[in-house]
Amino acid sequence: MKKFKKIITLFCLSLLIFVSGCGWPGLGSTSKDTIKVASLSTTESMILAEIIMQLISHETDHHTEIVNNLGSGQLVHQALVNGDADIASDNFTGNELITTLNHAPIKDEKTANRVIKKLYKSRFDETWMPTYGFQNTYNMLVTQETAKKYHLNKISDMKSIASKIDVGADNIWVNRPDDGYKPFSQAYGFEFKRVYPMQIGLVYSAVAAGKMSAVLGYSTDGRIKSYNLKILPDDKNFFPPYDASMVVNNSLLRKYPELKPLLHRLDGNISLSQMQTMNYQVDNDLREPEDVAHEFLVKHNYFRGDK
Repeated sequence: MKKFKKIITLFCLSLLIFVSGCGWPGLGSTSKDTIKVASLSTTESMILAEIIMQLISHETDHHTEIVNNLGSGQLVHQALVNGDADIASDNFTGNELITTLNHAPIKDEKTANRVIKKLYKSRFDETWMPTYGFQNTYNMLVTQETAKKYHLNKISDMKSIASKIDVGADNIWVNRPDDGYKPFSQAYGFEFKRVYPMQIGLVYSAVAAGKMSAVLGYSTDGRIKSYNLKILPDDKNFFPPYDASMVVNNSLLRKYPELKPLLHRLDGNISLSQMQTMNYQVDNDLREPEDVAHEFLVKHNYFRGDK
């Protein structure tokens, strides 16, 4: 009986250790002083999380860690609200206004940034930082051959062929009530023959391979360049601005005030072209996000300390 009790005790202790070690993906056994940066599973989010983490690690004595591979902006937001993360690597004004804040879309860029900064502070005690300097908006994409064949230079030009073509789009976007397919078709005055909800990472190869006539992708994705796709501009200004910013828990800034000026050094200093190039280096050249982020920080003289 004593032997049986010993086995049960050891089993319970093992289970306790296992359970206490579980949490958000990428989050191991860290101390309460570890600064945790939350990242989506996208290439862009991982690169930006690495930039933030390496900048803090190099310029301060704080220990940092990435909470990676979170599947949606809502999960990232909840991680910050729960205190399981301190910094969200990338949030987008148009997206968070509509989803997290349940706010109507705001087309004016300055107004959108002012409103979202105010609401994040009052509702969540979080700081919505100034944009990195680029937007990650939706882009309608076709091959160069399709654009030439149908004389497509902007989204409005698709009206003459819309009823005959299949289009692939982010499965989240298709049913979004404010900036999704239904209001999109109303704004442009046409509907496609069929819209296929897809994982966003698959749309680029789908249109390049001819499985879709057109797809809706993200403007910063490096695969636009890899597949030499043509972007059709949003000539009716349907999509709201999606300025990219990090979000920081104010509890972290109160605890470590030296972080505020350090993080502000990234304000407006990553252009759309730079972000596209970094994404391309990871997605096309198969480089590690960690290495691409480090190269960016070194090249632009972000490291001032002696480490």
